[in-house]
Amino acid sequence: MYIGALTLDILLGDVHSLKQKRSVVRPLVAEVRRRFPAAAVAETGHLDLHRRTEIGVAVVSATAANCGEVLEACERLVASRPEIELLSARRSLFNEHED
Repeated sequence: MYIGALTLDILLGDVHSLKQKRSVVRPLVAEVRRRFPAAAVAETGHLDLHRRTEIGVAVVSATAANCGEVLEACERLVASRPEIELLSARRSLFNEHED
């Protein structure tokens, strides 16, 4: 069993309040959930900043290759959105045999 984690640090475009931030982040998270129903997705950081957000994605799979493919596809989906700028993406892969 492999667990893949992806952390996306995102700069939002023309956003001037937390309410506007929600109107950008919620549809983004919903789109990732819709396209990848087996992945867990949530806003995980920069909750009090209106121009930044962090989105976390987690996947469980039988193979490391599948975890990597799903996380890469999630990253590409988020990076393709014109209203945001993906500042960084960090991937981690864990398996049940690691200490």
